[in-house]
Amino acid sequence: MYNPNSAIERVKNHLAYKLGQAMIEFTNNGGGYIALFKKLYKIKKQHKKEQKIYQQTIQIFPQLKYPSLETCGDYEQALRYKFHLSYMLGEVLIKADKTWHKGSGFKLKNDIKKANKEFKIFKEIFNNFAKLSPNIIKIISKNKQAFLKELPRIQNILKIHQDYQPILDNIFHNFNYFIQNFNLIEEWLLSNDFNEKYKKENHPYPSLLDPKKLNDENEKINYKNIPAELAWEMNLPLPDGYKFVLIGGHGTGEKAFQEMLSRCNVKILEKNIWYDNGLDRYKAFYGNLKIKNNYIACIPILECNFYQYDKYLHMINKHVPAICLVRDPIKIMTSVYNYKILKNKDNLTFSNLNCTDHLFDNYYYAVTKNKTIASKKEIENGINNIKNINKHIRFTYIARTHLKNLKNISHVYYIDVSEISNNKAYETLYRLSKIIGFNMPNDDKLINNLSYTHYLRFIFDIKKPIIYKHYFNNKFIEIYLYGSYNMINKNFYDITNMFNFKNKELHMNNIFISIKKNHLYEILCNGDLLYEIKLNINIFLDKINNMINMFKKESIKDNDILEILSKNYESSRFFKQLIEYEFFDFLNSDKGKNWYSYKEIKT
Repeated sequence: MYNPNSAIERVKNHLAYKLGQAMIEFTNNGGGYIALFKKLYKIKKQHKKEQKIYQQTIQIFPQLKYPSLETCGDYEQALRYKFHLSYMLGEVLIKADKTWHKGSGFKLKNDIKKANKEFKIFKEIFNNFAKLSPNIIKIISKNKQAFLKELPRIQNILKIHQDYQPILDNIFHNFNYFIQNFNLIEEWLLSNDFNEKYKKENHPYPSLLDPKKLNDENEKINYKNIPAELAWEMNLPLPDGYKFVLIGGHGTGEKAFQEMLSRCNVKILEKNIWYDNGLDRYKAFYGNLKIKNNYIACIPILECNFYQYDKYLHMINKHVPAICLVRDPIKIMTSVYNYKILKNKDNLTFSNLNCTDHLFDNYYYAVTKNKTIASKKEIENGINNIKNINKHIRFTYIARTHLKNLKNISHVYYIDVSEISNNKAYETLYRLSKIIGFNMPNDDKLINNLSYTHYLRFIFDIKKPIIYKHYFNNKFIEIYLYGSYNMINKNFYDITNMFNFKNKELHMNNIFISIKKNHLYEILCNGDLLYEIKLNINIFLDKINNMINMFKKESIKDNDILEILSKNYESSRFFKQLIEYEFFDFLNSDKGKNWYSYKEIKT
């Protein structure tokens, strides 16, 4: 009795294997054809009897049903037995028996010769190519006849690329697709383009299909008819519907910069959505990029602390420029400790009938998880932990690590946060627009004012309005306060100039106020109503201004960080080495000379 949990024993118990063994014994030992046919008949009869007993048994005791072969621990080793001569000869005999009435007996001799020939072919393949792919037997077992049909050409490809393991892995990983689209893939893998762009570069994730053809909708196989998951498995680079790559990180002004770009008809694909793996990020971009759009698309790379990071970046393979946002690392560190998170991102509302205090209790500090900013001791502990930073947990202080994995970046344009601040933003974007080709808005305030949204987004979600309801005469009028001009609905009227923004923080300049057009006439015709609305909203604006002043007063300063670093030599040295590696090119440029706080680090 054989072990039903052993795939090898079960394959050897197949009728094909047992018939083939009898055939081989006859060939080796002789004994006459009548004796052979009797033996084959007895084996077949006994096998049917065993199968009948098994079926009857599991009807009564279903728990005795054998597990599927695939679940057996030795399944992959067992596949080799399906390529033994005994198994292959047995398959020929079973086929002949089933089609004997169609004259298969006349072809039996030739079929046996063919089985012997195929056995020798597969034996040679397994001996020669097992080192190329440990799973080659499993792969070929699912595509046996297709493999034999194209064998000489397949052998040629495998031989040419035998020293380029990544493409061999790709071929065997996607062998079904490789066989089904063999002519197309063969043309690509033997082309000069493939050799120059992938093999010579020893690219770790070579594409199984020609990216040029994939981007051509007139080709039979293109991005539009390949699912994202399959494209990822075949290492197909992302469709080339993007114009540039944006590299940034926490504290580099990337949120304000993204909003500025959006006002230039640039779409940052899936911005600020953090998937925890490369495949999901790839899928999100893939769907957008394979469709023609009327905007300029940009791929953001804002962190590296996710699974499949290396492969994901290698899939961004178009020859495009990169914009890399940078900032003095000390200022980034202060930004980390000053960073606040909103508790509630729903639409905030207040009215002339209630107070607004609850609107200003809507945040906590990211580091401390409460409304108290980090103490010097907590900052010191954090700085002491700098030496434990590695690329897999980093969401800032990173540029070169990204660029090493982006193989086709044409040029890197470093933009320091100072270039998108203090009324310089419009000029900076105008310069970039000439390089990349996006359009600038006519009003420079739509760009320059955005650099001051930093504190506002710690008070309310600047993507959603704060709604003020003014009740009177059994009805109400709604006023909308936005943190972004282009959020104003086209059916609303901008009334920002009606309110007092004098002597307030620059951040307040990015608050825009609007009203429904049908309500505007009503307040303009009622002086008392207009006065009350202006009074209440101006009081509310004063509270926002006071809160910004409070944030500024209690914030961690650059000197606080430098003082702590000066007392921690090892952490300072590690931190400086990290920055010098990641921002080597920038530090050696004229712009790099302006990182004054960073220069104060003593090592």
